[in-house]
Amino acid sequence: MSKPEAFPGLAEFVTATAGRNMTKAAYAAVTIGILMVVLLTIDEAYAAARHWIEGVLWGCLAFFAFEWLVRIRRAASTGGGTRYLLSGRGLVDAVCAIAVPIALLCGAGDRTAWLFAVLWIVKVFPGVPGLRQLRRVLVLESGPLLSVLVLFLMVLFLGSAAVYALEREAQPAVFGNLPSALWWAVVTLTTTGYGDAVPITPLGRLVAGVVMICGLGVFGLWTGILATGFAAETRRDNFLRTWESVTKVPFFANLGPAAIADVTHMLRTLDLPPRVVIIRKGQRGDCMYFIASGEVEVDLPGKKVRLGEGAFFGEMALLGNNLRSANITTTRLSKLLVLDLVDFRLLVARHPDLAQTIDAEAKRRALENQ
Repeated sequence: MSKPEAFPGLAEFVTATAGRNMTKAAYAAVTIGILMVVLLTIDEAYAAARHWIEGVLWGCLAFFAFEWLVRIRRAASTGGGTRYLLSGRGLVDAVCAIAVPIALLCGAGDRTAWLFAVLWIVKVFPGVPGLRQLRRVLVLESGPLLSVLVLFLMVLFLGSAAVYALEREAQPAVFGNLPSALWWAVVTLTTTGYGDAVPITPLGRLVAGVVMICGLGVFGLWTGILATGFAAETRRDNFLRTWESVTKVPFFANLGPAAIADVTHMLRTLDLPPRVVIIRKGQRGDCMYFIASGEVEVDLPGKKVRLGEGAFFGEMALLGNNLRSANITTTRLSKLLVLDLVDFRLLVARHPDLAQTIDAEAKRRALENQ
């Protein structure tokens, strides 16, 4: 018999800390640490509560160092210590644990060294789903994005060179060298317009107008590429989740990929708030539902059954039994995928082998209901 843990709670905490995902304690440490860094820069707050602020910061630093060491130990026990240390997550953990101590050892002042604690916020990036999606979009759309970047650099250098040539004699203090003109071009291309450097010659203003218009076009292209990429990734994720839901339905499970793809494209989305009656007992049904997210409650004789994400209901309407047999209500905010009877019949026409599967399922349900 294995020896029981003396502190099971501590063991669970260490196990959670050694994992890849951020723990609640880590999120709390990042939030509190960043707040202390902000207070550190306010003279009045720092003078009034210096020891408290630095004490909390040292506590957060100790937690991140502990987290780093636990992950090194876990990785080393599985033979992947070097791989973890050289991975992106390992490097982030290392920087968060040693950046402030190194700054202190190099002679930086306390308030200056603790500014490196802002790096702690980088730890939350891997846990943000949207950022993972952004990374995929950047990889998939790297070609178009780089093409627009080349266009941006071309306009930047051509515009700055033109303004330098046209304005250097009229404004030697402002456009006396190409780096100054490059600064103006960046400010103009991004439509920021600080006004610290402005062409005054007619040709210089003409070039500035062209640069402004090009800046709108370049950033519009970047925005369009990213928006299209995000939309495509969202459709892909939704398609995969819908595909998984469809394959869980018994009389869809044995279909080929082409038929399941047709079903997935035919589904329409229905977003419902809590306590909405979806189906009433005795009414005629003309569709079935898949639960993409949320939960519904089925009111059966003598009991109530709750169905969650991935479940389905109302399929008997597609099998010839149009009368609903129970009341079904949402229990919380839910997203449903609906397959209408008309689309289902069109699907059967496209895939005749599905009719045999449906007949078999209908006979099985009829025997169950006898």
